[in-house]
Amino acid sequence: MAVHRSKSSQRASPDVERLVADAISLAASGSKIEDLYWEEHLNTRLMRLLKSQNQNVIDAALDQTFRINTLAFEVLADSAETLAESLVMEHEGQQWDVLLLALPIVAHTRYQIPSGPLSVHGIHATASALHEFIAAPETRLAIVPWLYSIDQMPHSHSQTRLLTESLANAAITGSEIKIELRDMSETIAVLADPRFIIAAVTTPTGKPLFRWQAEAPARVERGMSLIGWQSAMQEPVSSLLPGCEFELLLPEAYFTNCRLADKQVRPMSIRAAVNFMESTVGILPAGLSCVVAAFGEDQADEYRISFSPRGSSDVMYGVIWPLYDRESVASDALNDLSDDESPIKKICDALRDAGVEDVFRHAMLFEPELCDDCGAPLFPDRSGEAVHAEMPDDAPMQQPLFH
Repeated sequence: MAVHRSKSSQRASPDVERLVADAISLAASGSKIEDLYWEEHLNTRLMRLLKSQNQNVIDAALDQTFRINTLAFEVLADSAETLAESLVMEHEGQQWDVLLLALPIVAHTRYQIPSGPLSVHGIHATASALHEFIAAPETRLAIVPWLYSIDQMPHSHSQTRLLTESLANAAITGSEIKIELRDMSETIAVLADPRFIIAAVTTPTGKPLFRWQAEAPARVERGMSLIGWQSAMQEPVSSLLPGCEFELLLPEAYFTNCRLADKQVRPMSIRAAVNFMESTVGILPAGLSCVVAAFGEDQADEYRISFSPRGSSDVMYGVIWPLYDRESVASDALNDLSDDESPIKKICDALRDAGVEDVFRHAMLFEPELCDDCGAPLFPDRSGEAVHAEMPDDAPMQQPLFH
C-alpha cells in the first residue's frame, strides 16, 4: 500500500527528472489554465508508468520531491493516487466514473484480529449498507470477497491501478471479479490493527457517486451516512471480528482512508498495549513507565514507545507509532510538545489518556535497529540504548507482536 515512505535507492533517470519537473511546474502554477496544461503532462507520464508497472520511477520521483519541494511532493503524490484509485471506463457507448473505496474497520483485541475470506452474508450485508447509506442511487458496486489486513493490501500505485481496473470491469458489466486471493500473505498478530473491505463504486459520468453529492430527496449528509453505515454494519462486522472492539470509518477513497485508518489505529495501539500489560503481568497503567524516541535514518520515520514497570529499567513491551508521507518532524523538534499536531504530543496525550503518568522523551534520532536473531524492532530505554523488549519468564508464551 503506497501510504508509507518509500526508500528507493534508484538514481535519477530521465523519466524521474521529467516527473519531478512537471510536479514542480504544476506546484508553481498561478492560474487554472496553466494547471490544466501541467496536469495533462504529469498525468500522461504517470499513466504510462502505471500501465508498464514501472513503480520504481514513481517512487524515486516521490523521494526526490519530498526532499526538495514539499508542495511538489503533495502534487505528485495526489496525482499518482488519483490515477491509481479512479478511472473513466466506456461500456456499450456509456462512460462510467469509477472510484476504488476502502471500508476501514479499526480494531483492537486481547486475542487475534481475523482476516480472510468474506462470507456470502458479509458481502450481501456490505453491499446493502453501501447502497442504502453511502452510494448514490444510480451507482453500481463490486466488492472483493476478502477482509484485508495491511500486509495483504496492494503495495504500490501500479498494483492499486490493476485492482481498480478489475473491480471497475466487474461493477460495470456485472461480471465475476477476477482477482487472485489464494496466495495472500500471512497476517502478523498485533493488538490493534485496521482491517479493510475493498470495493469499487461506479456511476454514469456526470452523476454523483455518493449520497452526500445527490440532490434531494436522495441526499444524505456525510455525518448521517456514517451513522447509518455504522448501525447497519455493526452485526456483520461483529461476526467477522469475534472478541474484538472496533470502530467503523466512513467508506471513502482508497488512499485517503488507508492513511486515516493507519493514523486512527496508533492511539488505539497504545491503549491496547496498556490493557495487555495489565491483563498479562498485572501492572496497572499508573505502575507503568514509558520511554518515547524518534527512529529513522536521515529523518524521523516512526516513534517507538517502550513499556517498563515504574522504577525499573527493564523494557518489557513496545509499540511503534509510524509516520506517513504527509507527516514530517524537524530534527530539532523531535521532542517538542508545544505543537498540538506534532507526533510526540499526540503520543504523550495517548499515553496519559491510557493512564500512564511517567513518560520520558528522548530528543535524539535513533537508528531503526532490529534484532539480529529474530528481526523484532528494538526499543529505547531511559539511558539511550535501543534494546530488545522482553516479557517476564512467567508471562503467557503466546504474545501478540508489536504494531
